[in-house]
Amino acid sequence: MISMIMVLNQKGDVMISRQYRDDVSRTAADSFRLSVVAAKETGTQAPVKRIENCSFLYTRHLNMYFVALTRSNVNPALVFEYLFQKIRILKAYLGEEFDENSMRNNMTLIYELMDETMDFGYPQNCAVDVLRLYINLGSIRPQDEPEPSQLTSQITGAIDWRREGIKHKRNEVYIDVLESVNLLMSSTGTVLRNEVTGQVQMNTKLTGMPECKFGLNDKLVIEREETGQRKPGVEIDDCTFHRCVRLGKFDADRTITFIPPDGEFELMRYRVNDNINVPFRFIPAVQEEHGHTRVSIDLKVIANFSDQLFATNVIIKIPVPTNTAKAKIKASFGRAKYEPEHQGILWRVKRFPGKAECHITAEVELMPTVRPKPWNRPPINVEFQVPMFTASGVHVRFLRVYDKSGYHTQRWVRYITKAGNYQIRI
Repeated sequence: MISMIMVLNQKGDVMISRQYRDDVSRTAADSFRLSVVAAKETGTQAPVKRIENCSFLYTRHLNMYFVALTRSNVNPALVFEYLFQKIRILKAYLGEEFDENSMRNNMTLIYELMDETMDFGYPQNCAVDVLRLYINLGSIRPQDEPEPSQLTSQITGAIDWRREGIKHKRNEVYIDVLESVNLLMSSTGTVLRNEVTGQVQMNTKLTGMPECKFGLNDKLVIEREETGQRKPGVEIDDCTFHRCVRLGKFDADRTITFIPPDGEFELMRYRVNDNINVPFRFIPAVQEEHGHTRVSIDLKVIANFSDQLFATNVIIKIPVPTNTAKAKIKASFGRAKYEPEHQGILWRVKRFPGKAECHITAEVELMPTVRPKPWNRPPINVEFQVPMFTASGVHVRFLRVYDKSGYHTQRWVRYITKAGNYQIRI
């Protein structure tokens, strides 16, 4: 596994190093300084360097290099995850923008963190909430002192993201399903690329150590249950979960079971490629008149979601040629204006009702040029946000909370769909 962790400054000097195995020495820092730092390879080459049968895996924070050395065939994803977690821990203790001076002023703290987060080259406990219970230097203060027995179970146990003894006056769970729609449509209306990436954010305020069971309208689960409901399920792909989720149960029966952390966290991410309900449909018509003196733009926008919903902060950027002199614009509602710094017409609608249709026309006058160049026609870019709507059709079926005290839990669910890379060619 990992033989040594080093932190170097921008000159290549070793600020901090911790050796976990004796198969490498500090002289390896000279090789890294000459081959990577002095050669200025950062950002241009892969962050993995093989020098004299020793692998150097590194990442940067500001002007510092965090380097892991190993002579074995390790999983690089594991090493980089440890380095990123290490930086995250130092941000929690030293501040988001910790620098070389703050590192030198907190040597004792950093060596303690190095010893607690790795043992004989194997990553151990990297949870900030648990580390702050027994490493209390710098600005972090524990909320309450744990009993030694509780501390031992948190350090060595499987549930290090939640401490025992948490109490709340009201037991509540807030669930946010956030989706981002990526669309590329041709000028004829053919969908070239269409996908939805989503994430489930949770904010839990629960007493004790409850176990939660969370369910979406996953197609595989619904087909297995055969509940006879009319609405079909959604094919959910590429699911990634918070480490509190029991992956064994998900692999076995697609149920999401977990003991949640206290407060805000991201439960899962997912992707959907099929049967996507596109929030907006665009019908563009752009004509360039002969002589390259005028461009006529006609755009129709149709909202596909329910008339009981509405989109907010809709911004439609319609590109125009770079030699545009002025534009006469007429929009059915909202505000549209030619903005030269954006090289296009920006049409802003604060509130777009569902099932509504709106229309915009523009007569663009062009300045004559000595060497006219053909207009490459960039795509129309769209920004929007639609509350209480999911383009993929994903919705929360249930959230069950099991605790030995049997208290009642209030649940709140919110859906938000926004534009990702939403483009329409013209």
